[in-house]
Amino acid sequence: MPEVSLDFPRMWVEFANPDDADEIFRCDLTWLASRWNCIYGRGCHGIYKERPHDGCCTLGAHFTDKDDRKKVAVWVEQLTPEVWQHYDKGQGKKGWTERDDEGALKTRRVDGACIFLNRPGFAAGDGCALHKLALDKGVSYVESKPDVCWQLPMRRSFDRRTRPDGTEVLVVSISEFDRRGWGEGGHDLNWYCSGNTEAHNAAEPVYVSERDGLIAMMGEAGYAELVKRISDYNAALDRARTAVPTKRAERFNALSGHPADAAAESTD
Repeated sequence: MPEVSLDFPRMWVEFANPDDADEIFRCDLTWLASRWNCIYGRGCHGIYKERPHDGCCTLGAHFTDKDDRKKVAVWVEQLTPEVWQHYDKGQGKKGWTERDDEGALKTRRVDGACIFLNRPGFAAGDGCALHKLALDKGVSYVESKPDVCWQLPMRRSFDRRTRPDGTEVLVVSISEFDRRGWGEGGHDLNWYCSGNTEAHNAAEPVYVSERDGLIAMMGEAGYAELVKRISDYNAALDRARTAVPTKRAERFNALSGHPADAAAESTD
């Protein structure tokens, strides 16, 4: 199925961070209430046509800061050859990191993809070795993977907003990391999951399935407030749908939901 358009109506909600009066969360309800889920190994085509088994791991992962790199390093030390296909290369002279053309630190690429990506046929299974290690230890992969890896395709961005009275507030936006999030090169990706019908077949909405990641980005109190807002939003939608004639309700649904969800339902 083709991807949905990048431009469609979205519903947003803003609320104060319960833990910080000088911060506001701006959340994309259309995305967070959608039925997207990662389908790596279950229909993911990979971002590059010539490497369909890489998922979104072809380019390697950039670190957000030194703390991100240090966190991953702790988990790398726990990897074994049984879990990590490229253990010998990662523990060798070149290590598991490298610099990109602009000097930014990232995970090293080996044989065309991230060094932590176990390839099809590996005894422990393909996919991210850091992800598998976390699951084996019974903890969330949010703890073991680089920030950019566990966040994708959620996007957290920061903006300063000046209010009419001259005061400033930090606006933290939580939204869909669509093709544009990759920069100009995003439009050249062969396939991308966030707007693809195939990936919008989850039993649970994003705000439930990605709970650990959202708590890491928003804090426990912020996430609890988000859940309350989405519950109120869903209840309002249900009331509106039952209060309007069928044709108007269909138009209302089209405006309130993610179009990839609707497309997936139409193919069931």
